[in-house]
Order: sequence, then C-alpha cells, then structure tokens
Amino acid sequence: MSNLYQERSYRHSVHAKDLKSFQVVVSETDLWVCAESDLTKQVRDLVFMFRHQLESYIKHHPLFLTSLVPLDDDPLAPPMVRDMLRSTRKANVGPMAAVAGAVAQWVGESLVELSDQVIIENGGDIFLMANRPISVSIFAGASPLSGKFGLRIPKRQMPLGVCSSSATVGHSLSRGITDVVCLISKSTALADAGATALGNRVTSSADLEQVARWADRIGGILGGVVIVKDTMASWGDIELVEI
Repeated sequence: MSNLYQERSYRHSVHAKDLKSFQVVVSETDLWVCAESDLTKQVRDLVFMFRHQLESYIKHHPLFLTSLVPLDDDPLAPPMVRDMLRSTRKANVGPMAAVAGAVAQWVGESLVELSDQVIIENGGDIFLMANRPISVSIFAGASPLSGKFGLRIPKRQMPLGVCSSSATVGHSLSRGITDVVCLISKSTALADAGATALGNRVTSSADLEQVARWADRIGGILGGVVIVKDTMASWGDIELVEI
C-alpha cells in the first residue's frame, strides 16, 4: 500500500443527473460517490469501519496482505473479508486482488438504505445501483480504443459491479500485457478479482480468443471486454456503446 496521492482526472467526466457527487478519502481509500444527497459523513464512517475490520484481520493474518495465491475461507473473519476470500478463491488470485471492489460494494450496499441510487468508484472499480441505464466509459491507457466506447448497463442488471485491471495503467500488479480488462458481475469483489486473474493470463494478443472461456471457469462473471493495443475481445451479457 502507498500513501502517495494520484490525481484521478477521469473523475471530472463523471456526471450523474440529479445526483450529488463527492469524494471521500481515508488513508489509501479514495472513493468518488454519487448519491441522492451528500452522504460524506456516512461514507467516511463506513470506510473507517470496513478499513478497521480489514486492518485488524491483517494484523492477525499477515499472509492475507501479501499472498498472491488464494487463502482458505475463514468462518471467523468479518463479512467483507470473507467476501474477499471467497471471491479470490474463485478467481485463483491473492486476497487483496478484490480489495477495491469489495470496499466499493460493501460501502455501496450499506448506502442503499439512505439513497435509492448509489454509484461508488474506487480506483476504477465501480458499484452501480441506479433507477435508469448507466453508461460506463472504458479507459485503456495508450490503446487507440481507449475512451472510444463504453458499457451500457441496463436497470435490470443492477446492483452491479464493473471492475477493471490493467498491466499498462496504474499501479496494479499484473503479469500480463492488457491495456484493460473490464468485467461485470453481481459481485463487485468478484469482478475485481476476476479482472486481475484474466489480466494475469493474457500474455499475447492470441490469448484474447481464450478469455471468454477463462471467465466462464471463474463463474459469476456476466461478461467483459479485454483490450490489448488495437485488438479487443468482448463477450457475455453486455452492450457496447460509442462514447
């Protein structure tokens, strides 16, 4: 983990009609939130709570922080930690591969009691709950396809997680070469873990032919997009739209 702040300029293009947008930063956690009212205090309290659960668990289980392979489920772990353990076991990656998605999801699900519509973005991983279709732009770094299109998320799919991983953008650890892997799932934690897993496996453009089958093996992934330079693969229950 790092305390260095990285400006997320793409957030300036996030506009949600009739919703209030605000940022909440607690240590390494940096959330961009859209809700029906300004819930900054409530979001900050939730982030402190979930971070405390996670940090306390890591203190007694340090391998949770460093392992690059799945760990066994722990019935005594806090619910969000168990969610991370289960999601990363399905995706065959280390527990922290699901941390951004898990925080977005657990904060978002908690906010639904206060706001019928909630959008939470956490480092490119998004929890969506809205009463109308939402379009999510796909950023793929230096790829010529970056920002040219996005995913249209219909109301019927929400709540939904939309998560991305990249070997060429940001600080995420990846063994692959993807400019972006973007997956959707009812579980934001699983979408996050799955994006990391697929990103690790794509080591050449030829691997794009295999990603749909690899995603199916994880289970729970509804669809996705993978971009390597000027080549793209897409599959599943998704609708691509021009941005």
